[in-house]
Amino acid sequence: MPDSKDPERDRLSGRLSRFAKVGAGLSGAAVSYGANRVFAGEDANARNAKALKAALGGLKGPLMKAAQMFATVPDLLPPEFAKELSELQTNAPAMGWPFVRRRMAAELGPDWAGRFQSFEHEAAAAASLGQVHRAVAPDGRPLAVKLQYPDMQSAVESDLGQLRALIGLFKRMDGSIDPSEMIVEVGDRLREELDYEREARMMAVYGGFFSGRDDIRTPEPLPSLSTRRLLSMTWLEGRGLMAFKDAPQETRDRIAALLFEAWWSPMTHLGIIHGDPHLGNYTFGGPAGEAAHLNLLDFGCIRIFPPRFVAGVVRLYRALLNDDRAEQVEAYRSWGFANLTDDLVDVLNVWARFIYGPLLDDRVRTVADDTPPGEYGRREAFKVRQALKEKGPVVIPREFVFMDRAAIGLGAAFLHLDARHNWRALFERSLEGFSEDGLARRQAAVLSAAGLA
Repeated sequence: MPDSKDPERDRLSGRLSRFAKVGAGLSGAAVSYGANRVFAGEDANARNAKALKAALGGLKGPLMKAAQMFATVPDLLPPEFAKELSELQTNAPAMGWPFVRRRMAAELGPDWAGRFQSFEHEAAAAASLGQVHRAVAPDGRPLAVKLQYPDMQSAVESDLGQLRALIGLFKRMDGSIDPSEMIVEVGDRLREELDYEREARMMAVYGGFFSGRDDIRTPEPLPSLSTRRLLSMTWLEGRGLMAFKDAPQETRDRIAALLFEAWWSPMTHLGIIHGDPHLGNYTFGGPAGEAAHLNLLDFGCIRIFPPRFVAGVVRLYRALLNDDRAEQVEAYRSWGFANLTDDLVDVLNVWARFIYGPLLDDRVRTVADDTPPGEYGRREAFKVRQALKEKGPVVIPREFVFMDRAAIGLGAAFLHLDARHNWRALFERSLEGFSEDGLARRQAAVLSAAGLA
């Protein structure tokens, strides 16, 4: 007898149910916001932030991922909001084995299990958009198999729409920054994270970029065991960054140098950056647990920049180094900042001198003395926000978001390690032979070869 259940209706029912659940939670936060506005007080921001966290705390999936993206861009939200959202957990309960079997069959066919030597029933890790299982390939290689949760595309659109509406409501209390372009950017990157075929191509691009090196490694994707919602890749053994927090200074400095190169060299040579330097997205491996090499693990959030934007990054660095005001203005303009007055450039320079600060100082130092990792960038963002209340609002160009996020995320990692380097020397090394035209040619050739053009 055929199954009387209509799977399409079930999916529609699930989407409507999620929309109602998210909407109810965010509506509650909006009501709290309105009450806090009426009664105001010095702690209104803190109370509003707690209301938003409470509204989101019971929800999983794309909304949680987006909220944490917003929280890690220091100048998008007031400090109280960023602090509360950063404490949200993106971990989700793993799907049970019967559900995993059905999902794997949907992606690889009913004989999917025969295409692996073995496949572990329990997930090795579970997050907002999917979970990872350990497996063994037919040729004996250990694998990480990343399986996306069902109906994530609809969930992303639903969650982003509602969160965008709420962010619009909350920004009324702080008109210093117009986050409209930034929210579009976060949405686009989140949609890209759902495309595992794109992630596999990006993984191959990074693998090609660092080929021939033993100190920076990437997994190898297996196309025959992958789909748009399933990604099989070689498993890389390693330990997380926090395992080396008390390692000798030389080890911690080596780790920091590897992280710096893994993020900034692809930016200056190919115009791409890993937009999520979360501690779970890299490990370190080597004999006897040493940090002999860096493993880059996740390529879902890779930002491709126009060459003119990367040239603007380099141009601003040199303009700040030479205290060249005219070049600073041109750099901001090339990024897409509009209506640049002298006052606005002064405010933007507060943030730029923080981000570029370690690169402008020709000496061995930490990235920021006396700053806890979780507070890195918050104080400076607050200063900028306060200044923009008088001079703003300013629309932040969308390309700025993930470069900013990477700089802050890496800075926090360097602070965890208490790493000490001449950061300027490391950056200058990544700029050797840099030109906008050369970058444009390399980027076009590499992305075309990878099917990403």
